[in-house]
Formats: sequence, structure tokens, C-alpha cells
Amino acid sequence: MANGDVVSPSENGTNKPLSKSPNLARESSRKLRHQRSGTSFKHTDTAEKFYLSELAAATNNFSVENKIGGGSFGTVYRGKLVDNREVAIKRGETVSKMKKYQEKESAFDSELALLPRLHHKHLVELVGFCQEKEERLLVYEYMSNGALHDHLHSKNNVGKSSSILNSWKMRIKIALDAARGVEYLHNYAVPPIIHRDIKSSNILLDANWTARVSDFGLSLLGPESEQETMSIKAVGTVGYIDPEYYVLDILTAKSDVYGLGVILLELLTGKRAVFKEAGMGPIGVVEYARPRISAGELMSVLDKRVGPPETNEAEAVELVAYAAMHCVKLEGKERPNVAEVVASLDRALALCEDSSCSHSSTTFSVAFQHNFFSEEESM
Repeated sequence: MANGDVVSPSENGTNKPLSKSPNLARESSRKLRHQRSGTSFKHTDTAEKFYLSELAAATNNFSVENKIGGGSFGTVYRGKLVDNREVAIKRGETVSKMKKYQEKESAFDSELALLPRLHHKHLVELVGFCQEKEERLLVYEYMSNGALHDHLHSKNNVGKSSSILNSWKMRIKIALDAARGVEYLHNYAVPPIIHRDIKSSNILLDANWTARVSDFGLSLLGPESEQETMSIKAVGTVGYIDPEYYVLDILTAKSDVYGLGVILLELLTGKRAVFKEAGMGPIGVVEYARPRISAGELMSVLDKRVGPPETNEAEAVELVAYAAMHCVKLEGKERPNVAEVVASLDRALALCEDSSCSHSSTTFSVAFQHNFFSEEESM
């Protein structure tokens, strides 16, 4: 299966043993019935309602030239409204074209229920929506610098002078932005929200290169406590999906942390979440990076387009690698929560900006390896 596909593992015949207590099963069933009962339009009065004709005019009748990407179960177009606002318009597949599984996920309902009440500088905000007959469209702020994924992996960026490609400090800043967006969803949204599809193509960059989390089509209201879990069929994107969620159908906020860890590894290595090695089949960036970093070979996996980190960046890059390795641990209970990830990345960015940093890369590497191996052995 190609990287980027949204999958339901259970539909692929995966046998997933699952042991749930009666109380957990009842609570999960209650919450899912509530979440699947349809869109709550309580907050849609804060979102503009558009006619289909307005959005067709804004996108030159949804022309190929205006197409800028795809989201969960829809195609995204760049548009200009009559008041000259630039927007991104996601047009969902019509009901007649959607698979039964996609219909059940109800991406349009999910985003329309969640987004109007979410306001944070590291989230892409919803401008409005259109609902006419079978048509379902969502209108967002336009992110002029596109997706992080494209800057890291698109062949169209080869040879271009991108600050993302050329600066460790910028990569760490974008990682921190994305983590803060997820932190808002987990710790400040009421009730908490689990995104379920954290990946580099869902991290968009505005005109100021501020990173924003986007695409809430798979998102669900999460449990109030970090210790609580939800039992629900696993969905997500190949290469980013939490292995524990994939196998057991048990969702927690730590599932988003796993996806965030994969993004950190993409930023460090420049590799896709799933890529092909010469003479080999597809390999995940986690499987590629984990043994090398564990063996103290971090420098060998760093993206050569950026070049070796300067003295004041070396600690920062290794701190990001340390955080990434913990984010992608197989068991959710072994992963940090997103606030801890934010704290680590905040420290890493501060190190990049601290000209008085005097620790050598070699000295820090020894400490990094010792701490990492000690924790691995204690698991």
C-alpha cells in the first residue's frame, strides 16, 4: 500500500486481539454513539455559509489549475472570494462516490462540529462551509507556503532555496509549532480532541512560515483523562499510525504523539514516513532511524541538504532526536505526553538561539547515548 493512504487495518484482514473491560466497552459505545449521531450545529453560527455557486466562481469551477492537494476524503482547491480573500476550499466526494467506510467516518460532519470552536495560532481555522444537496464543502484560511511534506519531499523543491531545507533552527521551530497545535487539542480544547491523522502533509505553513495543524476529518472528542482509552476501529495514514492503535483498536492521545514523532524524524532525516531504500523494499522512517540513532549514529541519518549542525545547534538536534525516539515507542504508556514534547522542543529551539552555548557536539552525544540506552534497557 502506498504511503499516504488512509486505511482501516481491520478491513485488510488484520487479526487484532482486544481485551476490554465491560465498563470500558460500555463507555466507548456511549461516546461513539454520541459522536456518530450527526453534526452538532451549535457552533456553526460562527462560520460563514456559502452557496456552491460562490465557491465554484472562486475556484474557476473547481479547475485542475486551482487544485492544490487533497484532504481526508476530499480535494482541496485554492480560491479567491468576491471580497478578495484567498481561501482553501475542500470539496468532499459526493455521497454516491464515497465508500461505505468513508461515509461512516463523516469527515465533513466532524470538521464542521469541531473547527468553529477551535481558535489557536497553530491550527488552520475554518472560514465557512457549503451544504447543498449531496455537495459538502469546507472553506479554510489559505496557507500560502503549503504543506511541510512538500517542502521536505517534493521533487519540485529540488534546487530551491527553502528556509526549511537549509536551516536546522527553522525545522525545529516548525516542529515546535506543530507540537503546540497538538498540545492545544489535547490540553486546552474542551472536551479534548484527538486528531488521529497527524502527518507532515497536514502541517501547513502560512505566509510567515508559522506551522498550523490542519484536516480534522478523522478527529474525535477524546477522553477527559490521559489515562482513559477509547475502543474504536483504527484509521490513519500508513507510516504515521500508532502501532498500538493499529493492532488493538485502542485510541489514546498518545496516538497523536506517535505521529508527531514520525514528523520529527522526517525533519531530521529528510526521509518520507515510508520510502524505498536502494535495492530494498519500502521501509518506514522509524525502522530506518531507530537502530542508527540507538547505535550513536545520529549524524549519519541527518538530512544532508541542511548540512552538519553548528555548535549551538548540535545539542538542539540531538534533543529533537531524543524526543522523537520516545514519541515512537511501541507502547503508548512509554511515550511522553504532548506537553513534554513541547517542553523538549522549546528547549531545543532555545539552544539554537543561545550563542553562548558552549557544549561540544561530541560531549553531548555521549550523554545522549547513555540516557537513551539506559531508558531502553529499563523498559
